Amino acid sequence: MKTPIRWGILGAGKFAREHMGPAIHQAEHAVLAGLATSDPAKAEPFRAFAPGLRVFGDYDALLADPEIDAVYIPLPNHMHVEWTKKALAAGKPVLCEKPIALQEEEFDDLIAAREKAGLLAAEAYMIVHHPQWQRAREIAQSGEIGRILHVDGAFSFDNSHDTENIRNRSDTGGGGLRDIGVYTFGSARFVTGAEPDNVDAHVQWENGVDVYAHVSARFPGFGYNAMVSMRMFPRQEMVFHGTQGVMRLTAPFNAGVFGQAEVHVETDGKVVRTERIPGVNQYKLQVEAFGRSLREGDEYPCPLEFSRGTQRMIDMVFAAAAE
Repeated sequence: MKTPIRWGILGAGKFAREHMGPAIHQAEHAVLAGLATSDPAKAEPFRAFAPGLRVFGDYDALLADPEIDAVYIPLPNHMHVEWTKKALAAGKPVLCEKPIALQEEEFDDLIAAREKAGLLAAEAYMIVHHPQWQRAREIAQSGEIGRILHVDGAFSFDNSHDTENIRNRSDTGGGGLRDIGVYTFGSARFVTGAEPDNVDAHVQWENGVDVYAHVSARFPGFGYNAMVSMRMFPRQEMVFHGTQGVMRLTAPFNAGVFGQAEVHVETDGKVVRTERIPGVNQYKLQVEAFGRSLREGDEYPCPLEFSRGTQRMIDMVFAAAAE
């Protein structure tokens, strides 16, 4: 029987409490062993599903503990680089929430820290672990829909009422592009294996954070059009349009929460095939993939080099919007 990887979490935020904490504890060969928070009351909901949880009064104490094998970081965006580097320096493999960095050049330090420590460090970009996206990449690369000529993406929600949300605060590295643009950009890159040549963008701002962005881009061989917003009715969709068919993905980013994950493929003669993928917890799959990389040396599906490419595209969007 394999000894479980003992995970520690830095911070007791809502996402860790509702999604990643339970996923860690449910994952095979993993256990949620530690939580660092200055408020012991915030640990109680975690103890409901992880009764043996140890609580640390600060982040450094958790990193220093030899009984913590790996660390998950769900802190506000502007703290990700600092604490990822600290975790690696403390000898802990680290899975950090997206965006792991705020600018592409910050990846230089992250990759250097990873190489120096000789440990796995990765962004928690969970969709690449979901069978929906793995299947989408297989279909696209099989040639079933022909040569892809255009990709459309949309991801929106409305959190205008929640003014203190870290997504609505410039001092915490908030904004829609960093929060959800990573999905519309990164998923297109994941499926096609291509990188954008140039970008055009229109961005709307509120209190120093981007709340709406329309992005047009050229990739080698195909065009790209996407919208992300934190001020619109919820919508999630990705469409890959080829010379011989169209592939649509429903609930592509919050599968099981926004709706059922499905892949719809329409080919010649208006024939539509629907592949439904219910009941999959992509966060759990992410933890298990991380664990296999630690234990067995499996290649991790989302290395820092992939995340760097998505951040490069985000930087291109900000630069284009400023012109």
